[in-house]
Amino acid sequence: MGSKIVLCLAALLALPATAPPALAQGWPAKPLRIIVPYGTGGGSDILARQLGASLQPMWGQGVIVENRAGASGNIGTEAVVRSPADGYTLLLQNSTMVVNPAVSGTSNYDPEKDLTPILLLGVTPIALFAHPSANVRNLREIVAASKANPNAFSYGSCGNGTPQHFVMELLKLKAGFAATHVPYKGCAPGLADVVGGHVLLATLSANLGAPYVKSDKLRAIGVSSSTRYGLMPEVPTFEEQGLKPLDFSIWYALMGPAKLPADVVARITADVQRVLADPQVRGNLSSAGVEPVEGSATDLARLIQVDRARYVQLAKSANIKAD
Repeated sequence: MGSKIVLCLAALLALPATAPPALAQGWPAKPLRIIVPYGTGGGSDILARQLGASLQPMWGQGVIVENRAGASGNIGTEAVVRSPADGYTLLLQNSTMVVNPAVSGTSNYDPEKDLTPILLLGVTPIALFAHPSANVRNLREIVAASKANPNAFSYGSCGNGTPQHFVMELLKLKAGFAATHVPYKGCAPGLADVVGGHVLLATLSANLGAPYVKSDKLRAIGVSSSTRYGLMPEVPTFEEQGLKPLDFSIWYALMGPAKLPADVVARITADVQRVLADPQVRGNLSSAGVEPVEGSATDLARLIQVDRARYVQLAKSANIKAD
């Protein structure tokens, strides 16, 4: 996921030829919203707030980050789908958008038809964390404890049908252990409950739990990327623990309502790329556990199509269903 995504499917990005050619020159003429369809503190929220802070002086307009969590990201996303295609309401989504429908089989919008892809922004892996009282340090110990007591574990995730839910169900299937799913409305409340010991395990965006691992409030069992994670280099990947292949990093993307004018897309893309090229911004994001990536609208369109098919197939083969 961290490598540059192959360019293709430019036809998906065809936009109306009738868009006014001078629109971008007068845009933006009023404050903008970036809707994050998840709670505060997650990777999407971190990216949105960094972009908002950097773009506001560039655009000379306020950039408001609005968290509209619920329904595995669908509530906030549908609000953007229903918004005017004028460039003043944007969406900072992640791969939950394609994972959730693969698990639930339903969605009130089509990400390929009802949204305009703008560009890919970054990636972060998923990690399995354990409260110290669980007395486990790796997958092998979780499997052993589960065999001794099938009711030993419950696990929190960032919600039904999220990538975090998906990764844990794959871990259970591949490693062969039991754990009862406790879905939360976003990663932050799931993190709070595993830190507090209310659930013994949690699959979360890796950057969120990393500080608690350093302070010994959590143990990191493994990460979902193919290589070790920069914020927790001592933690082995799941592939290193014998579960190959298992490479499921979360990607983050900026989008807008369908039929967003091409010149507005171009202006947003150029300005966001300037922000992401800034060494201080890249450092801030890396410190927060989000790896910035180069990815155009074409990359994003291709990724959405490929991942939709990928997760549908994986959900069927692993019999993963929403709770």
